[in-house]
Amino acid sequence: MEMNGEERIAAPRQLVWEALNDPEVLRECIPGCQELEKTSDTELAAVVKVKIGPVSATFKGEVTLENINAPQSYTISGEGKGGIAGFAKGGADVKLVEDGAETVLTYDVKAQVGGKIAQLGSRLIDSSSKKLAGQFFTRFNEVVSEKAAQT
Repeated sequence: MEMNGEERIAAPRQLVWEALNDPEVLRECIPGCQELEKTSDTELAAVVKVKIGPVSATFKGEVTLENINAPQSYTISGEGKGGIAGFAKGGADVKLVEDGAETVLTYDVKAQVGGKIAQLGSRLIDSSSKKLAGQFFTRFNEVVSEKAAQT
């Protein structure tokens, strides 16, 4: 599965970059995130509960930040195991471009799932993934824009 998109955020690029690297902000924005802990400068441990169609699962996994070019871009990749439900793994290339007082965040996501979840069918998985990504980026935009307005 692949998807990409763009989000215009009413905040300077440095503030957006800091938020993308802040486990508290990410935990607040990731749908179903129960735990997100920084284990090193480039690694995080996560627990996320998601429901895709009739399957609800808690995924535990690791997230790694690579190809870091602060404050312009990075690649975030991860893999989570959801027990009997299966697994999910993938990554996203995230880029930040200044546009006046705003920042344009673009993302290019590649992901795959296996196990019971994969049996649900690609249309359901794709639509659910797009919905979850949309929820994340909408919430991320709200949080970062609010922070920018307070400074």
